[in-house]
Amino acid sequence: MAMVAERAGVSGQTVSRVVNDSPRVDPDTRARVEKAMAELDYRPHRAARALRTGRSKTIGLVVTTLATVGNSRMLQATAEAAAERGYALTLVTASHGVASAFQSLAEQEVDGAIVLNEASAQVATAERPSGLRLVVVDAATDAGFVAVHSDHAGGAAAATAHLLSAGHAVVHHLAGPVDSFAAAERERGWLETLAAAGVDAPEPARGDWSAESGHAAGDALSAASAVFCANDQMALGLLRALAERGRRVPEDVAVIGFDDVPDAANYRPPLTTIRQDFTALAQRAVDALVNEIEGAGAASGPVVVPTTLVERTSTR
Repeated sequence: MAMVAERAGVSGQTVSRVVNDSPRVDPDTRARVEKAMAELDYRPHRAARALRTGRSKTIGLVVTTLATVGNSRMLQATAEAAAERGYALTLVTASHGVASAFQSLAEQEVDGAIVLNEASAQVATAERPSGLRLVVVDAATDAGFVAVHSDHAGGAAAATAHLLSAGHAVVHHLAGPVDSFAAAERERGWLETLAAAGVDAPEPARGDWSAESGHAAGDALSAASAVFCANDQMALGLLRALAERGRRVPEDVAVIGFDDVPDAANYRPPLTTIRQDFTALAQRAVDALVNEIEGAGAASGPVVVPTTLVERTSTR
């Protein structure tokens, strides 16, 4: 740092301010310091800085699986959002439970953690190290952490209303796992919309988010005229199952999914779906966590990210 200061013609304190992204540095001075840092190949020592500031500038991400498209997209979006705020990301899988993942993160001295989707169901009962700041994606609000989620119920309501407005007398549902907050919210949006329209809800079929489980639901849903699937992967499996039974989409059955995965527009037929904004979801989660870490305060109440109906051929 002394060498950078000498080359840039500034004090060591000024170099420190630049390294820590302080706003109290003149733009021209900042440019000189950054030029000197690049010429000398200077990089801050993360461990030393953590000892001085009490922060590691690292946040953890807890997942149960990366096999689902939603979790994979959230991993990428969270890594990018963390980098924008100057934080590194450490990934921990909860294969031995969320409590074990929390302990691993505490040993790595992360500043806080984000818990994704399926892992969120375990947070309420899992023991977590004292002082570990948490943001949980897809969970009911709890006094011990900030909850961030997409508007699952609103998206499901839009999907169901879209099918009802097309003239279908009833909309069937291929639901997600019973212990999933997102699945429960999507099922709630479907039920409430049918009730508001005076339509009795049929018993939902249920899958595990995978295309295989959507395919397995083919027998239960083969006689339906309209199906709202809780995610796009299950919808893909259902499309195959319907085709195998001689049921045409959308001529015989209208199908709508949830997530808008990158391949949804390339299904046969292209899939009408509810788009989750994974980038916005990750940014809101990272912002909520970093604001708490840096003393800006925790968000009050859940942070809800809007969803959007994307109409394609599968419901026309």
